[in-house]
Amino acid sequence: MRKGNITIRNFWLVLLLALVCVPGLAQDNLKGKNFQSITLESSLKPFKKKDKAYIRAVAHEMFTQWHSLLRHADTVSMMLWTSDGSEILDYKGTMDQPLEWAKYMGNPNTDHEVGSGPESLSLHQRAYVYRDDAPDFTYGDLAFIVKVLKEEGRKVTGKPIKVGATFDPGPEFAKSPFKYEKHPEILGGNAMGHKTFVSSYSLLNGDSESYAGFPDGIPDQTPFGTFFGRQSQHFLDDLGFDYIWLSNGFGFGAEGWSATGAIFSGENFAQEKLASSADKVVGFWKLFREECPDYPIQTRGTNLSVGADLARDAVDLRNIYKGGFNMLPPPNSPWAALDGDFGLELAGYMSRMAMLPDNRFPFRYYTHDPWWINSPWLDRYGREPHDIYLPLAVARIDEEGKIGVPTHLNFLTIDDTYGNMPTQVPDEVMPHILKARYDMPTAPGPLVWVYPFDEYHDWARDYTDRLPEIYYGDWFMRQAINSGLPMNTVISTTSLPGAITNNPGLFKSSILVTIAPEKNSKNEKTLMDFVKNGGQLIVFGPVDHSSKTFMDFINLSNTTPLSGEMELRSEVGIDIIKGEVPQKIRHLSLFSGGGFRTLIKNPKDSFTQALSSVKQGDEVRDMAWLRQDPDWKGGKVVYLRGTNSSSFTGGRLLTPDNPEEFQIVPAMLRQLLGTFGMQLKIEKENVGIKDPVLTINRSDNAFIFSGYNPNSTVKQSFKFEQGAPLILGFETILEDGFSNYTMPTAWHRECRVFITQTSGMVSFKELHSGQKGISKRYSVSGLKNGSLRIYPSDGVTAEELNVYLNSRYPWNTGEIPFTEVKNGNERYFEIKDVSGTVAFSW
Repeated sequence: MRKGNITIRNFWLVLLLALVCVPGLAQDNLKGKNFQSITLESSLKPFKKKDKAYIRAVAHEMFTQWHSLLRHADTVSMMLWTSDGSEILDYKGTMDQPLEWAKYMGNPNTDHEVGSGPESLSLHQRAYVYRDDAPDFTYGDLAFIVKVLKEEGRKVTGKPIKVGATFDPGPEFAKSPFKYEKHPEILGGNAMGHKTFVSSYSLLNGDSESYAGFPDGIPDQTPFGTFFGRQSQHFLDDLGFDYIWLSNGFGFGAEGWSATGAIFSGENFAQEKLASSADKVVGFWKLFREECPDYPIQTRGTNLSVGADLARDAVDLRNIYKGGFNMLPPPNSPWAALDGDFGLELAGYMSRMAMLPDNRFPFRYYTHDPWWINSPWLDRYGREPHDIYLPLAVARIDEEGKIGVPTHLNFLTIDDTYGNMPTQVPDEVMPHILKARYDMPTAPGPLVWVYPFDEYHDWARDYTDRLPEIYYGDWFMRQAINSGLPMNTVISTTSLPGAITNNPGLFKSSILVTIAPEKNSKNEKTLMDFVKNGGQLIVFGPVDHSSKTFMDFINLSNTTPLSGEMELRSEVGIDIIKGEVPQKIRHLSLFSGGGFRTLIKNPKDSFTQALSSVKQGDEVRDMAWLRQDPDWKGGKVVYLRGTNSSSFTGGRLLTPDNPEEFQIVPAMLRQLLGTFGMQLKIEKENVGIKDPVLTINRSDNAFIFSGYNPNSTVKQSFKFEQGAPLILGFETILEDGFSNYTMPTAWHRECRVFITQTSGMVSFKELHSGQKGISKRYSVSGLKNGSLRIYPSDGVTAEELNVYLNSRYPWNTGEIPFTEVKNGNERYFEIKDVSGTVAFSW
């Protein structure tokens, strides 16, 4: 008996050690910053049989496949794409109710019955059932699946498991008699045809059918938010869900995918509708929360950005954020996988995180599609990780000057359209996610977008003529990023003053980019003070509402506006493009914040350098110029009026101008960086080839370059104020002081060395340590009287850095001196006039 007691006691001791000691040991071995939550999204398709043991085995496999990544999360979630959300609308409160679920490939809500019609019909015209023996589920079966996911997930991960329900406003995922037969009056959006998406602020006609939240039927003119909220409360309670996800723009206006909306038709802005439409949008959230007060809400958001959504569709994101709705803000849009518009993805992502309800925001990655027979990782992305590294280079800065990176991570989805879960996908994707997390931003990037989150909302409310300006700014940034502008850090105008006060040197090595400030605003003073104290600033767009003081500060005046085609005269173009390059632009006032009316106020000002102008007939307007007053301690400001080189021609998004006919003016923003010593040059075969997309984030004092090259023949050349960046692991042939690279479709590399040297082939490589106390060792070879700036890891002191010239293992000869330089938050070590090979370590 005593022996048995000892055995039992030993068992519990071992179990206690496993629970207490092992997690700590595991955590010690993990690298990088944990996510607060990682969510695996899935349809019910992997549950190909209703057998309970089979369901449990599938659930166990779901978490097992992703386990090495789930170790990096505090909480793990499974989000179920059960149907299209109609399972919530249809729910009657009984577990034996049949469940209409997303068992289809393609759109099941068309004029063609599922599986019918000629083979020539597309999936958007006719759907198929994903397998002939697809199981029939009840709500009770769904409750069992939710329960099993929590149990098996906990077994695999040792972490708490949450399960989320989903609601989609459109027709894509499952049959919905509720939306398209019983209650078509709730349809408003036109994303997939005329009136195909549920409007969150619609009113329901009366319905005598019994529902869980409305056992006596739906009273006539019941707000959809009321009905949906009460149904959600019952559904989430009864089936064991922990939160709800609102998909595809639901809750954010009437048109989640389009450049137009309730306010903007593509031809004009209906300002008179803005206030009432904005109240309706926010009203949905209030009505929903009256009925479903406590369950957390996660959101997909729109495909666009804060300013564009506000001006086109009355989406008052500020009031939604401030509403106390216990919501997670929208992540990056997945649509770049479909249309390659990474500029819109990044601009929209940054605009939404500039201000937040709290410090949380998600990143979402598109691995599989369970509905449309594509698996983006395997096909659309071609197994290239650019849509991992580019958005994960993005960071926000709050009013305390602290860097914010994504707290939540979602995968859409872990299953494909056939219900399969090939291990190839998690095995290949997870290393890139982790690498991006290891290299996450820890400081502001070289460029910082100062986003007018509050101003846009104030202007929409207080002015009757500024919607075109609000609409313009984000679209301009979208095209600038698509043209190679490395913009991946954002701070709001509201947070900027506090961030500078708390950390005066925070932006010492960054260029702030923003629109013109409001007259006599705190932001106006902050920007001018920043420049006067040595800061670097780019202002773009119209300057119609700034003070005379600010206009004099940048040496600007306004005259009569021009619109239409104009001849371009520019001194800033450094790209090398073979063939003819158009020398005219098209400025459409509706899409560019008004007419072109800017002039250099005093052309004789010795501190002003004209850079670009436009001409229409005898009329000339100044496009861009630099101003640098000697009293500004090295500070300088560049102004670029710019134009939105795109317009609405139908379809979902604005269409860029034909680059063979008009210059793409937002590309000039990248070229203007040369006035600050940061030159990013591209060379391509013709003007029609798309430019590379580039991000540069600062991580652990390194410069992390990430890129997407739509055309791998394009040559990229770099020369910064620090010198030419050397990309780790590559050779480069220096030309006129530029480092030059021809990169693959997707790339992600570290830079810790800048070189000043006119020519020669130079290599930057990582070496092994081979020495006690040394964690990192690198070499730069091919030096010819070159100078280097070395950026070691944060915390490495001058005493810990070792630099050798033309030495080798065991590194006991050839040590050379270096100089430590500190400039604000910038810290590096400098070596001058060396030839041969330099090795350095710490």
